[in-house]
Amino acid sequence: MKIQGRMFIWLSVFILAMAVLYGVWSKEPAGTTALFLAFGLSIMIGYYLAFTARRVDAMAQDDKEADVADEAGEVGFFSPHSWQPLSLAAGGALAFLSVAMGWWIMYFSAPLILVGIFGWVFEYYRGENQNQ
Repeated sequence: MKIQGRMFIWLSVFILAMAVLYGVWSKEPAGTTALFLAFGLSIMIGYYLAFTARRVDAMAQDDKEADVADEAGEVGFFSPHSWQPLSLAAGGALAFLSVAMGWWIMYFSAPLILVGIFGWVFEYYRGENQNQ
């Protein structure tokens, strides 16, 4: 995590320099503000990563002699057969379509989104997979 913290801090220094240069050169407030906000976001992430790296054990990416296999292990559990993303995708597509076509379509998309979220959250609380 130390290297990521350093990378974000150096990135924020670069973004700050570009924000000042862009602001002086272009005198355009929207882009200058966006660059200063990008500086703020990147310094927050860099500070968080550097602050957290002091409190956790050194990871393989912090060791110059580490191999790729040193960070190997279980990444997490991913559901192999979930139908809930399909419901969320259909509901999301209808919700975005309602912005362009008419807000009345939201009445059809909201139940699809709610069923998808509810099903995804409680997918392993019922049925044959309840003990996973």
